[in-house]
Amino acid sequence: MKKIMIFVFSVFLIALVSCENNEDKYLVPLEGGAVPRLDDGWVLKWADEFDGEELDLSKWNYEINGDGGGNNELQYYVDTNATLEDSILKITAKREGYKGKNYTSSRITTRFKGDFLYGRIQVRAKNPIGRGTWPAIWMMPSLGQYGGWPGSGEIDIMEYVGYDPNKIHHTIHTKKYNHKQGTQVGKTINYPTSNSEFVLYELIWNPGEMIWFVDGKETFRVMYKPEMNLDVPYYEAFPFDQPFFIILNLAVGGDWGGVQGVDNEIFPATFEIDYVRYYQRDYYRVDKKAPDKIEFIAPARLANTIYWEKPDDDYGVKYYQVYLDGEYYDDANINQYTFRNLAKGSHIIQIVAVDFTEKKSPKSIKFQYDN
Repeated sequence: MKKIMIFVFSVFLIALVSCENNEDKYLVPLEGGAVPRLDDGWVLKWADEFDGEELDLSKWNYEINGDGGGNNELQYYVDTNATLEDSILKITAKREGYKGKNYTSSRITTRFKGDFLYGRIQVRAKNPIGRGTWPAIWMMPSLGQYGGWPGSGEIDIMEYVGYDPNKIHHTIHTKKYNHKQGTQVGKTINYPTSNSEFVLYELIWNPGEMIWFVDGKETFRVMYKPEMNLDVPYYEAFPFDQPFFIILNLAVGGDWGGVQGVDNEIFPATFEIDYVRYYQRDYYRVDKKAPDKIEFIAPARLANTIYWEKPDDDYGVKYYQVYLDGEYYDDANINQYTFRNLAKGSHIIQIVAVDFTEKKSPKSIKFQYDN
């Protein structure tokens, strides 16, 4: 009986220590956040409610230039056209001459002050009215890991052009899929009230997956499918495994916004933003299951490259461990991998999936790769 009691107490102690260890990893919401938690484990970690008298420069940067945004836009971006009024950020485009441009506006970014990898982004905003306006809520890579645009990617949470006011647009751009080649991946939805009332735009960004929402309704989803990209390294098709920052701007004219010209009677035109919030999922509270064993691995057309079927998991796979000939070789951020300097011959490859709580799948089936 004494031995049984000791055993039960030991099991209880182990469980208690495990619980305490997990509690140390639980996420703590941003202090003073307006909505600190959302359902399904989302915890507020960065936010701006625009409650002050001036833009918070500990969170935002002004871009000041007349470069046309790479799209032949007509404005000069200055640091005076983004103002706070009644807890609303107002980015205003004005018709006024400045440094050779006929319009001014503002563009602000969170680069190196709010850089995000995976999570949930919410922006509540109201679009301007008028032909020639081109507001956007979007994201660019913080470090450009895979080269200049479009190599390291672009995420457009919301774009709108004033000459087509009933529509809003979601898009991603990559080296393989971008508007310069006419291969961009995106969706346009009808939403005729986006310039008459505030609308909540959301992006949930997981490894290999992005999901857009408008006012709580899913509107677009992109999932990386290696079988559709066997001719390129994964990052040429889906470079979204690196940190990105948020951009808010209101452009005038340009290759898209100015397709039907600019109505000079609309100015000043204002893009209004109620708040920007970033949530992380508290995986140690909600994730209960380890990833399943990977049962399918295959060669890609690209030399020394393999891909595998994404395994089931309750909250997704964070990364993969690649084993070569029985030894750990490297990590992979997505379910495709290109070996570097792989010796000629026959090799045995296995993959282990790792979730956000470091729970691991069993080693995959053994796959023989001959190069």
